[in-house]
Amino acid sequence: MKHVGIVGAGIIGLATAYKLQQKYPDWQISVWEKEKDISQHQTGRNSGVIHSGIYYKTGSLKQTNCINGYRQLLNFCDENAIEYDICGKLIVATDEKELPALKKLYENGKQNGLQDLKLLDKNQIKNYEPYAEGIQAVFVPQTGIVDYVKVSRKLQEIVTKKGGKFYFNEKVLSLQNTSDKKVELISEKDLYKFDLVINCAGLYSDKLAETNINIHYKIVPFRGEYYQLKPEKSYLVKNLIYPVPNPEFPFLGVHFTRRISGKIDAGPNAVLAFGRESYHKLQVNWKELFETLTYSGFWKVARKYWKTGSYEMYRSFRKKVFVKALQKMIPEITENDIIPASSGIRAQAIDKQGNLIDDFLIVKNQNIIHIGNAPSPAATASLAIADYIVSQV
Repeated sequence: MKHVGIVGAGIIGLATAYKLQQKYPDWQISVWEKEKDISQHQTGRNSGVIHSGIYYKTGSLKQTNCINGYRQLLNFCDENAIEYDICGKLIVATDEKELPALKKLYENGKQNGLQDLKLLDKNQIKNYEPYAEGIQAVFVPQTGIVDYVKVSRKLQEIVTKKGGKFYFNEKVLSLQNTSDKKVELISEKDLYKFDLVINCAGLYSDKLAETNINIHYKIVPFRGEYYQLKPEKSYLVKNLIYPVPNPEFPFLGVHFTRRISGKIDAGPNAVLAFGRESYHKLQVNWKELFETLTYSGFWKVARKYWKTGSYEMYRSFRKKVFVKALQKMIPEITENDIIPASSGIRAQAIDKQGNLIDDFLIVKNQNIIHIGNAPSPAATASLAIADYIVSQV
């Protein structure tokens, strides 16, 4: 029997534990989490969208795992009575300059196997979202919504029933390969030995990887801030309305998302966070901010995107500017219609050359597997990503 340690109880770590148990039912699986419960960070603070795969480069890990993970996620929800809604979404062009990028997205979606995509004109948009304005849009019928914390909770439940162990409130400090082909996992409390360890530590995955191997990237945290439509204004949005994304910037822009609870989120923006868990504007972790600001890769990125980044920061502190971005798609929205909501932080890997690593990044060192970069659509793709990780075992 093998003993496997998984660091991180977000949806990737939980899905990996679940898939390992399916393939190796006699192995002992242990999950280590520094927080008091599962899914406290990226998983518990994302938008709850089931992504279709329309945005991703054909053949990339993002694209293949998103399409595969999408099917697995829906099957898992069906089998476990988890509510979801395949409601579809609109990607709306509000300016003539956006039409080539919109058409490219439409063609990319078809190439990725998405069926029944529709190119809509100005009038047809109203059939899907009566209050939305645009000159053209793509309707993506495969997009949906779900509560990923409920998915995670069910994964935890299944793993526990099959003998998996969870260790909460215990931060893992380092991982080391040993001469006897074991892995030493050193936590704040003790030292443990495993046959295999999988690092799914999310925002701190690079810090843990650095204790084991030399890596060429660093996690830089970007905070996404949300507003929420007041309940009496929720009629303005039926489902999901997205802008045409900037192809040079790996964030989708502020958009409208109906949650499975019925609430309507507006956002997120994408601003540099002053700490890996700094969920509030003025919350600063000075050590982590210093590490970001002294990383050469960050400054190379900053030089590329300083205009976009400056605007995002400006919009973060000016509600009027945030609303103006929303009004491009729904002109009727006013400042009085939205209230501050939660925020999340995206763990964005940046290499030393200043490239935003846009695909999933998985690095193996003997019997330690590091999940170095798992941005959106990682939640949608989680079960497929777990399959890929298990294949590396």
